[in-house]
Amino acid sequence: MFDLTGKTALVTGGGRGLGLEMAKALARAGAWTVINGRNRQNLEEARERLAADGISVGIAPGDITQDVETILLRAIDKTGQLDILIHAVGERDRRGTEAMAPQDFASLLNTDLTAAYAVARSALPLIQRSSAGRLIFVTSIAAFAARAGDPAYTAAKGGLEALTRSLAVELGADNLTVNAIAPGWFATETNAHLAADPDLKAFVEVRIPLKRWGRPEEIAPAAVFLASPAASFVNGTTLTVDGGMTVQM
Repeated sequence: MFDLTGKTALVTGGGRGLGLEMAKALARAGAWTVINGRNRQNLEEARERLAADGISVGIAPGDITQDVETILLRAIDKTGQLDILIHAVGERDRRGTEAMAPQDFASLLNTDLTAAYAVARSALPLIQRSSAGRLIFVTSIAAFAARAGDPAYTAAKGGLEALTRSLAVELGADNLTVNAIAPGWFATETNAHLAADPDLKAFVEVRIPLKRWGRPEEIAPAAVFLASPAASFVNGTTLTVDGGMTVQM
């Protein structure tokens, strides 16, 4: 039920952090997996680290906001097909409303929301050829739980969750499922300084029922599940992986 042998997957933003963990898991499940990111050197280094663990992946360097078609061509270069697309690209600008100009707000929405729509739209002709296509967006618990001083990211992730539902309804007839993963607080390399902050540690112990940050590898099973035959009747949903943070009053 969780075997991805014979499938081809592209993970945008797959060169590090949660994207890389998801890519690693797809490859271990049998999919030929291609990772994308803007920095070729980072991708090469990630590929070498995975190879040392016996995991083979391809790379497709490029800026997903500008080079979608080129990235997709690189993704299908080996197999000629694309069955799974996980879009994990995202940026954050933690400025409040008074500090953030409208053009900066629009810029972040372009990266975190419009680019997701653009890559999905461009990939559709490829994924629709698959007997069981999978489109998975990586959103955030910010899609439905807000913190002060974070309006653009919250709006973008809320929009991405809504886009997931809309595309699920539109594309279901093509035997293509569209779902999202909403990570909570994960101790990735980007968040290492936050995870080490004693004040935040105290906050986490109060707000997250499991009383800890998520480990990056704990996002991987969610990606494999949604990409696999086990999720063949799961469509238009957001799978929250946050240790219970958003359900605790």
